[in-house]
Order: sequence, then C-alpha cells, then structure tokens
Amino acid sequence: MKQSNKKHILWRYMLVLIVMLTFSAAIVYDTFKTTVVYASKWEAKADSLWLDTTETEPERGKILADNGTVLAANMNFYTARVDFSSAGIKDDTLKKYLPALCDSLAAFDPNQSKSAEQWKDEIVAARKKKKTSFRLFKRLSHNEFEHLKQFPFFNKKQRESGLYSEKQNARCKPYGMMASRSIGNVSEMVTEVYNKATGQKKLVSHGYHGHSGLEMALDSLLYGIPGKAQNIQLTNNAVKWSIVPAVNGYDITTTINVQLQDILEEELSNMLNESGARWGTAVLMKVQTGEIKAISNLEWNDEAGDYVEGRNNAVLGYEPGSVMKPISMMVALENGTVKDIDAKWETGSVWNYCGRPIRDPHGGAALSPREIIEMSSNIGMSKITVKAYGNNPDGFRQKLVEMGFFEPFHSGIGGEMEPKFAHLPNNNGGRVALTRMAFGYTTEIPPLHILGMYNAIANDGKFVCPHLVKKLSREGQPDSIVPIRYIRKQVCSPENAAKLRQCLHDVVWGPHGTARKWVQSDLVEIAGKTGTAYIIGKDGRYGATKRLAFCGFFPYSHPLYSCVVLMLGADRGAGASSGVVLKNVALRMYARGLLDNVSDYTKMSDSKPEGPTLYATDSKSRAANLRNGIGLKTVKVFTRPKAGKGVVPNVVGLDVREAIGRLERLGMTVRTQGYGYVAQQSLAAGQPYTRGEIVYLKLRN
Repeated sequence: MKQSNKKHILWRYMLVLIVMLTFSAAIVYDTFKTTVVYASKWEAKADSLWLDTTETEPERGKILADNGTVLAANMNFYTARVDFSSAGIKDDTLKKYLPALCDSLAAFDPNQSKSAEQWKDEIVAARKKKKTSFRLFKRLSHNEFEHLKQFPFFNKKQRESGLYSEKQNARCKPYGMMASRSIGNVSEMVTEVYNKATGQKKLVSHGYHGHSGLEMALDSLLYGIPGKAQNIQLTNNAVKWSIVPAVNGYDITTTINVQLQDILEEELSNMLNESGARWGTAVLMKVQTGEIKAISNLEWNDEAGDYVEGRNNAVLGYEPGSVMKPISMMVALENGTVKDIDAKWETGSVWNYCGRPIRDPHGGAALSPREIIEMSSNIGMSKITVKAYGNNPDGFRQKLVEMGFFEPFHSGIGGEMEPKFAHLPNNNGGRVALTRMAFGYTTEIPPLHILGMYNAIANDGKFVCPHLVKKLSREGQPDSIVPIRYIRKQVCSPENAAKLRQCLHDVVWGPHGTARKWVQSDLVEIAGKTGTAYIIGKDGRYGATKRLAFCGFFPYSHPLYSCVVLMLGADRGAGASSGVVLKNVALRMYARGLLDNVSDYTKMSDSKPEGPTLYATDSKSRAANLRNGIGLKTVKVFTRPKAGKGVVPNVVGLDVREAIGRLERLGMTVRTQGYGYVAQQSLAAGQPYTRGEIVYLKLRN
C-alpha cells in the first residue's frame, strides 16, 4: 500500500516538472526568437518609436496696445490639487493644522464660495475616501500657487502635505471685455486622421489658432512656425530633442489706445443703458493716419442681464440711412453736378418719380446743397443724383467704384465685409432704386466704410485706409512698421472736401441742423451727420424699429479724430443717442488734453484762477514733485490714517499700484475699474474687515 502511494506521488511530481519544463522551454524559445531571430525587426521598431519626429508648438505672439500694454497673451495657470491618500500624510498632523488651513482656504477663495466649515467637511471626507486627487482651486497664477504653499500644513514637504499642481497654458486678456471682439479668441484646431495600416481614426491637434477678430485675421503671424523634435533616451530618462526649433509668433502692436478705448466703451455703454437699445457699435479713428484708436461692440445679453461685448457690427453691412448723403454729395461735387453749394435746387415735400413717391419731412420749396445736408432732405439728394445718373442708374455705383469705396480695407478686424450695391438696370426699377441709394437705402454698408469716407472729408480728400495693426516685433525687437496706406491719394479734391466739411458743420451748428440740439458744445466744435434707417421685419416690410447713426469728426477747425456710432432700437433720435455718444467722447478727450489743447488740470484763462486740487498722495515728497514738476500750486496731501488693526485703510487719491499693495498686504482682495488714481473705494476707511474680503476701487485720471 505504501509502495503504491509512493509511485502515485512520484508520477505527480514528474507531471508538475514536465509542465514547468515545457513552460520554461517556451519562454526560452520566445526569448531566443526576440533577441536573436527577430532582433533586427524589434530593434527597428524601437528605433522608430524613439526617432519618430513630433511637432513642437511655438509660443503664440502677444497682442499689444499702442503703448505696449498687453491686450492678449499666453499665460501659465495652475490647478491646485492635494492627494490626501499620500502615505506621507499623518492624521494627527492634519488634524492639528486643519482649522487654520480651512480658515486660510476660505479667505483665499476670491468667490467666497465655501466657508471654513465647508472646507473642513470636504477635506475630512476626501481623507476618509482616500481620494487620489482633491481639487482645491483652478486657474491660479504662479504667485497665487506659491502663496497657497505657505498655508498651514501645506508649508511642509510635498510628501507630507500631498499638495501638487497641474500647469495649463491659456490665452489671457488682462483688460477683460475691453475691445474683446476686435482682439478675438483662439481655440484648438483638431482634425480627424485615418490610419490605413490600422484602419482606425484618431484626432490630431494642430495647436491653438485664432477663430475671430485680430487673432483670426493675423493668425499666421501670431502663431509662428512649428518645430520638430525626437524622443531620445538619456542615461536616466527620455527627453524630446529638438531637431528644428519652433519659431515663436510675432508680437503685434495694435493702434488701440487703452485710455481712449475705456472712454469709448463707457460712453457707449452709458447711452445703451439710458436709451434701452439692443446693441451699439462705435469706432474712433485718427484722421491723418487711419489708426483705429478704439472700437467697441456691445449688445444686450438676457442671461447676463447686461450689455456684453458682442459681434463686430462695425464691419458688418447695414442700410446706413442719411449718413450716406454726404457721400452721395461728394459724388455730385466730383462729377460736376453740384458746383455751388449755396445755389438753390427745387425740392418740395413730395416728389413722385417713376410712379414711386418720396416724402420729405425735412424738405422745403427750394434748398441749397448745404441745406439739403443740414436738413437731411431725401428729395433734394435724390434729385441731385438723378440729374447725373437718371439715364444710367448704374453710373452712380461705377463712380463709387472709381473712388475706391468698395475696396477692402484689410484692417485686421476679422469678418470684415465689403459694401453691397446692386447693379442697377437702365429702367424705371433701376431709377427708383437709385433714388433710395442716394439717401442710404437698398444698400448694405459697414459702419467702418462710412467712417473711412468721412475721414477722407476731414483729411482734405485723402482716403486713408483704416487699420488696427501698427508694428510687428519678435522677442522684443521690432521687425516691421505698418505704413500708412491710402485707398486713394485723393478721393475728392481738397476744395470739395472743404465744401463737404462746411455742409457737415451746418448739421450741428446750422439753424435747422438735425443734430443742433444734442451735439453742439462750446469746448469742442464737432461736425457730422445723423442717419436713421428703419429695419425690415420678418414680414419683409419696414417696421418701426430704427438703426440710429452719427458719423463725424472733431475739432472742426483742425480735425484730429473721426468717429462713427451706430445703435439699434434706442428710444430716441440719432442725434440724441449716437450723436451724444460722439460728443461725450470728444469732451472727455478735451478734458484730458488729448485734442492738442491745454488740459483742464492746469490754468486755462487769462484771469489765472487757482489751480485744481489733485488728490494724489499721502507723501509730502510726491506732493513736492507735483508742485515743481507740473506747476500745481494747490496739491492736497492726505494725512495717512493711523494703522488700526483689522480696519480698512484710506486709499483714495493714491495711484493704483500703491493702493493695491497696501490693501493686499492686509489680506484683502482688490478689484479695480478704470485707470489712474483711486477716486472711490467700496469699503469705507476705518471699518472692520475680514481677510480675503473684496474691496472695489474706482479709478480716474
């Protein structure tokens, strides 16, 4: 019996040994095939993996204001996370520092979304569940993450605290919505690639590219040139070895002036809120150079409950209404139909032409070309245009083509459209359409093209091209300057430009001018034209809603800036809405000495009144510099408030950098609006505050 069991056991051992030897032989055979028989094949595959080239994305260029201020740039942001399951974290240490840590996290949160108690509950729950990734905050700057590392418990070694970060690169606009639509946005370009060998599809990223505004229009310059890199094995690790280095994109200096942009946006926003308009657009341009110094597009957003940066209506086509009349008058002056702008033309209040009546609420029995523009006579402008082109309706359009009216500006603004004028047949239908074109209907013209022609009138007939790009540079070194470009050296003669300027002056300053009640100012002499166009409803008919425009230039005697404002659905006329926006922009520029005038911060009259008090500083040395440097004799020096523990300091009158530094050193979160010196602070000086509390500062120059 014992002998029989022994035999069975030996057979079992032999069976196990045979199986083990078989597996061992298979392993040895496969190893031999891999290392000897197919060695060259696997080595080639390994080499292909290491030597495979990949594209390296270049650094996207910055978009800058005219003085070098950053409007858009790539920035690194950090998502702060903590691994509470880390083996290095000790429960007793975490428990000891948890109350202080939660207080710090609650004060650090800019949105104040969680209390210290809520932070504590979430951290305890994450620790119990042994979460490998518990997110604290996202989109932190480098300085904010470094500050977070100083909090209780997190100021220990990473192994003991579990704190770590994930870095992301994002396009950032420091000025928020300011000129946001014109600056544009970027997004990742991804394409689907089919691999024939594997029969599978995969998504391939081609980097971040612009899809609107300047980001799109100048994407090839901003993006740069991708490089090539290989994966190579070093002694301790693998790295990407650059074969062809990436060429970073150009930094693009725009013509935008931050100060003027802020003025334009604020005035447009104020009028939109006041008049209840649906949207508004405004463009401010320098007369001699065509530099677009400010551009704003605001439209009502139901979700936000406010006006936000909307689509770029400045470059989209609309029926312009009566702002077209000065351009039609320019055609008449250039082709000789009108020679004397004071000679009378028979007009009347109703004109039945080709069976289609034109009614003129601004008309009279007889008006001169000056009065036709001043009073905005539809009949007068139609009769002048018909006299020249009644036998050839399409001749009006052809003349505008000769003048360069339809040529693209390539201004740098994404989505720019060209004016649309239909080719008119030589029949009654074409003649009727011609009369409507003369005063701004049956056409689609972008406000920027209207502005370009008005700017030519202000510029003695020189049709300069509106543009947003001033200079290209790379790594701080200028590469090229964008020169002034002319659509036409002379779109009209200087003499005719002077006549048109007089007509536009009458619109504001004449006894019957359509803008006389709203746009006149003793400080800045403005010339321009109102325009009203009813919009077509869903039924294909003109409804009651109106687009309201004002386009002009200032100062009249030596035009420096031209401006166009267009609004939809305001509860008042063109002069009282769009015209007031332009006037207020001009007045604020005048107040700051931006119109070749003396700023109102200094003495401006022969009586030499006492200079203004400038609430600027609490430093006696700075006050002395102001007195001696710019001649201010009555600088007020603030007495620095006594440093109370846990109370808000007085920062009114300080420059923004000094104010922010003082408040942040006390643990407060600062939000600013405007630019210059602090005019108001949301938290009163002397009142108690808590760490992390937000204080809003309103700035003014």
